[in-house]
Amino acid sequence: MSITLYRTLLWLLALGFAAAFCIIALPAALQETNPLRFVTDAYVNPYAAGYATDTLTCWAVLAVWVCYEAKTTNIRHGWVALLLGVVPGVATGFAAYLLIRSKQQVAS
Repeated sequence: MSITLYRTLLWLLALGFAAAFCIIALPAALQETNPLRFVTDAYVNPYAAGYATDTLTCWAVLAVWVCYEAKTTNIRHGWVALLLGVVPGVATGFAAYLLIRSKQQVAS
């Protein structure tokens, strides 16, 4: 796979998930007056709880990776991916980190 195709696919996946989040979850989140409820509603049943726990754990794994590579390989601006991992979600944050990382690795 070429680097161009790789980056294009990452952009499409990141933006695709962000768009899906904005269409599916954002309207409900904006109507909610209690921000904690937006989080707790993810645990309404065992299936949702499993996916929510997986998502939170994936964000934690991404955070460990970003912090590790910031120290060992000097990948900068990983914090942007961690913010995107919170909103709109880990899929966008992870794709963003891979794009940040690939750009810096090619440049060095």
